[in-house]
Amino acid sequence: MPTSKRQRLTAAVLSLGLIGSSPAAIAAENVVFVTGAFRRSIAVTDLEYLAETGKARGLIADVLLIAKQKPEEVGKLLKAELSIPLLLTSRLLSTRLGEALLARIAQIIYPLYAKRSGIPALRAGVINALVATDGKLSAISFLKAYPVDEMEVSIPALLAVLQKAKSVSELIQFFMESPLDGLRGSSERPAKPAP
Repeated sequence: MPTSKRQRLTAAVLSLGLIGSSPAAIAAENVVFVTGAFRRSIAVTDLEYLAETGKARGLIADVLLIAKQKPEEVGKLLKAELSIPLLLTSRLLSTRLGEALLARIAQIIYPLYAKRSGIPALRAGVINALVATDGKLSAISFLKAYPVDEMEVSIPALLAVLQKAKSVSELIQFFMESPLDGLRGSSERPAKPAP
């Protein structure tokens, strides 16, 4: 079975399993930062607390102190919402561009011990979050809708992306242009004349 068919089958099975699950059963509980043998987990409840109160607790408090970041600013970022239509997003994530974008992000975040399931898990997390919040997506709503208990964040992959982008706008541009670059090479066809 070709890889894309296998991924679609995995996504369909994941989605069917999610439909019958209660919302509490489909939430990430920990974000696990991994580099080589180093592994540290931050509880999603601690991130949610930070978003709601602007105060850090647990490991996230130490991380923010070392990174010299203000907890209230990070909390605002975690709860910042993006309004996007569910149907359009679902369709977009099923296009070649959407698949390429998901593949790029899935190099950084994916289910712990299941890197190959990164794309279906990302897609399910986004769609579930949009359903649960009536079309509003935030980092916290995504984590609460992510279909696996532990989401791994690859520190080397994250640092590689952050080195290429010095600002949030550059980061967005990096993720949007990179999949387009990959599609341009494989889909160059002669343009059809205008009617």
